[in-house]
Amino acid sequence: EYNRSQIAKTSLVANPGCYPTASLLAILPFIPYLDLNHTLYIDAKSGVSGAGKKLAQTSHFVTINENLFAYSPINHRHSSEVNEQLKKLGKENLKALFVPHLIPLTRGMLVSVYARLKEPIEALEILQTKYNNEPFVRVRRTCSQIKNVAGTHFCDIFAKTDGLDLFITSSIDNLLRGASSQALANANLMFGLEESLGLPQIAYAP
Repeated sequence: EYNRSQIAKTSLVANPGCYPTASLLAILPFIPYLDLNHTLYIDAKSGVSGAGKKLAQTSHFVTINENLFAYSPINHRHSSEVNEQLKKLGKENLKALFVPHLIPLTRGMLVSVYARLKEPIEALEILQTKYNNEPFVRVRRTCSQIKNVAGTHFCDIFAKTDGLDLFITSSIDNLLRGASSQALANANLMFGLEESLGLPQIAYAP
């Protein structure tokens, strides 16, 4: 959504991770309205498939089942991706504090962002203006849910304000929008094909 023209002209693309994808799609429309003197807080929760196949105590059934916990808070490897993109927008002073969590789901991701505004805004109007012509970003009137995007390339986003306090929540399938289907979308653009070619659009109920 933000680098389409550059992707179409390049021969090499590095796909962003699932955490930066869900976080940045939520944050970027609001960048001009944020108070740069306040930290941006990103609370992210991912299904256990995001941890890969490597044997680890945190991904054992007895650990993750009926459990929820944070891991690699603040210094997670994907936090640098988020901050890199903020700096590219000239927002060097905006600090994003990122904390990921594992939840007892096979797939799916939910990101909640907490930020401070410079002045009151109409959050949903800003989202709708930014993503009105984006077929795979859906602006919701209620909080986004993992169940509605599982098995698809969609990103669902909702936002709400209370005075100068801003809350944004986004959901994606971490294995698709956060990985393989995003790679396919980039490949389609690079080869001059329709971007949506082969991208899954029907959610399944786990």
